Order: sequence, then structure tokens, then C-alpha cells
Amino acid sequence: MAHHDHTPARICSNCDGHASVAVTLGVRDHAGHLRTVTAHCPVCHGSGTRPTRRPLTVPAVSA
Repeated sequence: MAHHDHTPARICSNCDGHASVAVTLGVRDHAGHLRTVTAHCPVCHGSGTRPTRRPLTVPAVSA
């Protein structure tokens, strides 16, 4: 059987892959539903993966 090597997942180190969470406000509305707010990781902006690094660009030399 062939063994396929896959690249490891780039999990965000700030949120450990749990990019979005629902936080309860502790208040119920008039219908009795619990109100929640969705909070996203500030580093990965809710994607759960580590941001890719930008490639290093070398400035052009003018002659």
C-alpha cells in the first residue's frame, strides 16, 4: 500500500484551531432564547489556521 505524506496542518498557535466561539451574554430575550455573541480569534480572523508568511522580496537594483 502506498504511503502518502501530507503537509502538517497550520493550526493557529493563538487559538489552537478553535477560531470562533459563542459567548453567552447571560440574558434571555422576550422569547426565552439565550443571547450569544460570536467572537473570532484576532490573529487568524476566524480561519483557525496560521497566517502564511509573505515571501521575502528583494528590491530591484537600478543601474
